[in-house]
Amino acid sequence: MKKTFILLGCILTVMAVIGCGGAKETKLLYQGHASFRLTAQDGTVIYIDPYAGEGYDVPADIILVTHQHGDHNQIQLVTQKENCRLISNVEALEGEQHNSFEINGIKIEAVWAENVNHNPAECVGFLVTIDGIKLYFAGDTSKTEQMETFAALELDYALLPCDGVYNMDAIEAAECAVIIGAKNNVPIHTKPGVLFDREIAESFDAPNRLIIEAGQEIALQK
Repeated sequence: MKKTFILLGCILTVMAVIGCGGAKETKLLYQGHASFRLTAQDGTVIYIDPYAGEGYDVPADIILVTHQHGDHNQIQLVTQKENCRLISNVEALEGEQHNSFEINGIKIEAVWAENVNHNPAECVGFLVTIDGIKLYFAGDTSKTEQMETFAALELDYALLPCDGVYNMDAIEAAECAVIIGAKNNVPIHTKPGVLFDREIAESFDAPNRLIIEAGQEIALQK
């Protein structure tokens, strides 16, 4: 009986080690402002709106740029693989339509973005589906009519600007979060000139609010 317990204990230990080391996670690094690094379970790396913070040394497979303002398009910061694919607002709006792409099994769909500071003919947001997880990177925008269609998509994460200077403020961003209905609503682009402003982030009074600090990386959940 004692040998049986010892053997069982060894098996459970091995299973625990395998479980801890074998599971791959989909990760999101918030670099600050509106900059992100997204890593798929298979190691595919996507950067969104490179500009702020650190963590650009991991080679990119894909770079997404929502528009050409200087705080969103610093692609020279990113270490790029030889076959890295750049999808900016130019490619996203080619043919005067919002285009969709699929790369390494990752689905990328350009969506509407606009406000008084951002021309919709020059700006987009992106819906990204990666490892079955759906994210909305809003780019620079205020409330749009298209957001009303997003609830049916059952998004897992909505990343919404809320600085109240170049974009909607935290109150309007929270209203958008209600309309969109994502499982997690993340305040970003909180204040011009800084990576992250905690006070503004906390004023984003949205359902399912998830505050991510600049420099923090999280494992995404379906």
